[in-house]
Amino acid sequence: MTTSSSERGVSLGMPELPAPPYPDDVRARLEADAREIISRYPGSRSALLPLLHLVQSEEGHVTRTGIQFCADMLGLTSAEVTAVATFYTMYRRKPSGDYQVGVCTNTLCAVMGGDAIFEELQEHLGVGNGETTEDGKVTLEHIECNAACDYAPVVMVNWEFFDNQTPESAKRLVDDLRAGRPVSPTRGAPLCTFKQTARILAGFPDEREGAVEASGSAGPASLVGLKLAKGEAAPARVVHPRGAAPEDAPPHEPSPTEHLSSHDAPQQTSASDPDHPAGPAAEEGE
Repeated sequence: MTTSSSERGVSLGMPELPAPPYPDDVRARLEADAREIISRYPGSRSALLPLLHLVQSEEGHVTRTGIQFCADMLGLTSAEVTAVATFYTMYRRKPSGDYQVGVCTNTLCAVMGGDAIFEELQEHLGVGNGETTEDGKVTLEHIECNAACDYAPVVMVNWEFFDNQTPESAKRLVDDLRAGRPVSPTRGAPLCTFKQTARILAGFPDEREGAVEASGSAGPASLVGLKLAKGEAAPARVVHPRGAAPEDAPPHEPSPTEHLSSHDAPQQTSASDPDHPAGPAAEEGE
């Protein structure tokens, strides 16, 4: 078995060859964007995270060229930039798809069906964790909690939410992405490609139509606790087999005498536990 000169150099501990530079026009455009980003911070090295998103928006992942560009712009070493780029999972270190499909497999999503969704998507797409389909459209990965447990199981595409998924709906989702059919997140901004997402995360305006209006709102499931805290009546959630909930079933309204747990309707301790009333704190010396 033969090895290339670059492979022999790595095995001998020799330094890697310099990263190939960006073409002049690309470099000039990225430098203008980078200077705008850097100007937002009192210390230039604080701009490293958005700069990594910027170079990721150019090639779809953080390349050696992108790392060297960030180092040059911020006066850092390539080792310092690499240490950051390899720490955060949102920075890709190898070519990836136009759509990053992440299936939450943390505890709640897993028991609600996330593990099944991930396994079926692997088989359906013919890829493993962190791998990309041959057409370059979809990269599949399992991810940690998306802070959307009230919509479990959740799938994210380029950080946009697709709630209450099933294996069947998730497979339709990736099929639509690969076929170029329109796909709308359950909530939040319209979907865009991973490169476009990276540029937005770098701090540049989101130019998607309706993106601002669609962003920043919480869904009904997330607002139930707030309504309860305000004393507003909220129907109890009735759990049916997935997909089998009757559409015309009236919501359940608790009667005035119906018991509510402390989680349903927080009360003062003296009211919720008569055996251990909470009185005023005793004054010192009493």
